[in-house]
Amino acid sequence: MYAIAIEDQRLVWREHEAPSSIAADAVRIDVAWAGMNRADAMQRAGHYPPPEGESEIPGLEVSGTIAEVGRGVERFKPGDKVCALLAGGGYAEQVVVAEAQVLPIPTGLGLREAAALPEVFATAWLNLYMEGAVQRGERVVLHAGASGVGTAAIQLCRSFGNPCFVTVGSQAKLEACQRLGADAGWNRHDGSFVEPINAWGGADMILDPVGGEYIAQDLQILNAEGRLVVIGLMAGRDAQIDLARLLMKRQRIIGSTLRSRSPRAKGAILDALHAHVWPRFASGEITPLIDRVWPIQEADTAMRHLTDNANTGKILLSVSGEG
Repeated sequence: MYAIAIEDQRLVWREHEAPSSIAADAVRIDVAWAGMNRADAMQRAGHYPPPEGESEIPGLEVSGTIAEVGRGVERFKPGDKVCALLAGGGYAEQVVVAEAQVLPIPTGLGLREAAALPEVFATAWLNLYMEGAVQRGERVVLHAGASGVGTAAIQLCRSFGNPCFVTVGSQAKLEACQRLGADAGWNRHDGSFVEPINAWGGADMILDPVGGEYIAQDLQILNAEGRLVVIGLMAGRDAQIDLARLLMKRQRIIGSTLRSRSPRAKGAILDALHAHVWPRFASGEITPLIDRVWPIQEADTAMRHLTDNANTGKILLSVSGEG
């Protein structure tokens, strides 16, 4: 098969050994589309290696057609159209993944749209409603609101009754987030977000992929009993915080990653998505937001678009172009 290799921090489409045998609980997928995520850019830069035993090929989500199933697989058969959450290997013509990490495509969506779902909606659901334990009516702040995860989280907040405030990098991104359902927002180039968010009512939960200097500001806007879930380190791994505020307001800081979780843990997250979110795709209440698509052979160009923070929503790579 052909797949992407990382060579001198470049993404090169070349021949690669295909996955040979599959486990009893796994499926082989002929990949149609792959979603691009910031974790892929971190892996290209050498900062985020795949978990032990996983493919060195980047790519954390795909859509495609089941080509083969293991003898213990019960939910899928060859020919089924699916999307999958991966620990790696998605930038390829084929991928093998545990059945637990695979979902049918929501009614009314095609393979193209389905590739924009698994990683970002699993990340948003996990960190909002599982790690962050957000209850209806609680106020949520979403940093990097125009990212793939951010645009997914905005729609979940709107659908599940949580007012949300976004921080973004431009007026155009702010307007796009408000069209999706964000209640308010702030352009980070206009200065600190602390005052405008406190004027809005503060945050009961914050989803932060930025880290660094944002953390101290996050605790200034976090309400009593509030939860800060850190999912990325775009601004760095070091932060200085006021522990007295943390204690007096009974705030919690939670670190969270999705990629390194077990297939069973990922399966539990996807089961929740299938039960609570998939019907909302079918009804049109929630929709995947796709920014741009590139052929897989132009993955390097697509990744520059991502690392330049030029996207609003998901970037997709076309592998077979089907659907």
